[in-house]
Amino acid sequence: MKGNEQVAEKSSENGKPARAGFHPVDGLRDWWAGAPHWQRYGVYLALIIGALILPAPAIGSFMSPESDWTTVLIFPVGTYILLAIGLNIVVGHAGMLDLGFVAFFAIGAYTLAVMGTKYGWSFWGSLVLGIFLAAMSGVILGAPTLRLRGDYLAIVTLGFGEIVRITATNTDGIGGARGITNVPHPEPMFGTEFLLDPAPYYYLIVAAIVIAIVFSVRLHRSRVGRAWAAIREDEDAAELMGVPTFKFKLLAFAIGAMLGGMAGVVYASKAVFIEPNNFPFILSATILAAVVLGGAGNLPGVILGAFLVAWLPERFRFLSEYRILIFGGVLVLMMALRPEGLLPSRQRKAELREGTGGMGAMGAEVAGPDSEASAEVTK
Repeated sequence: MKGNEQVAEKSSENGKPARAGFHPVDGLRDWWAGAPHWQRYGVYLALIIGALILPAPAIGSFMSPESDWTTVLIFPVGTYILLAIGLNIVVGHAGMLDLGFVAFFAIGAYTLAVMGTKYGWSFWGSLVLGIFLAAMSGVILGAPTLRLRGDYLAIVTLGFGEIVRITATNTDGIGGARGITNVPHPEPMFGTEFLLDPAPYYYLIVAAIVIAIVFSVRLHRSRVGRAWAAIREDEDAAELMGVPTFKFKLLAFAIGAMLGGMAGVVYASKAVFIEPNNFPFILSATILAAVVLGGAGNLPGVILGAFLVAWLPERFRFLSEYRILIFGGVLVLMMALRPEGLLPSRQRKAELREGTGGMGAMGAEVAGPDSEASAEVTK
């Protein structure tokens, strides 16, 4: 009641009530919500042009002075963004903590490696199969485990990621610990060869990211997205209201796995050689950090977070091993000062204030800055 009175007392000079906690990002979001179509398409066009010229040497000389900038844009930057978009569906939209997302990345990569080297499949056929197998793996993982919540679900997914990596290490039929070499490149497109030149791979991963963005946005605005939001905010209440929570959680897992598998296929085609150590647990943790840092549930924020997490260590490579120490310190500082992320959605900020940690009930409930400690914490 006291907080409501304080908000009501705040008003602007023209008599309109002011919003508490207004941020410039909110103003930009308001403009975007009311922008006419021609302005939106102008922004889309500017972003496309920016993506096309991003590998330019003049930009690379500043962004990555000690590494090939185009290669950095493919991995880790582009790959991290594609993985973060997939993980955001699971963590940001559906509110499930997944610590084994790297497993789907590995499944996509090994699909191309095995089918291409042993059976002569093309890249595009392997891409479709890799996406399908990753989605099926998500269903197989989710069907018996999605009854769990919070920390328990996180532990199960962590175990799944390690199972996939250890299985790949101990299975000689897929290369074992030695890995697989001579992973096939994509077939030439429009007269462009996918060999040593990294530029075609950059545009390929940009196309994959655009498809993932369109797919994610359409889902978020659909009935499925509204069901995910209800599950994230209060799964029990959503089920009482008739939302088939298990079905929609399983769907989120499968769709996130699809995007992870797609990223794995694209990565393997550029890497040419893959081994189990390419898919450690720390990669899952890094992608999760990118989603949280950018603002879970808000797609522009997730993309920004993934870009920063991938680019900053490369930009400061001259600091040698200290760059990781500094990078970790920056992440801790950001989470202390801005726990909702760099570009959070308004809904996420409201959830954080209510004490749900900004990600729904995932077993990490903390009191928000403007709220009393939740009953879950004070038990």
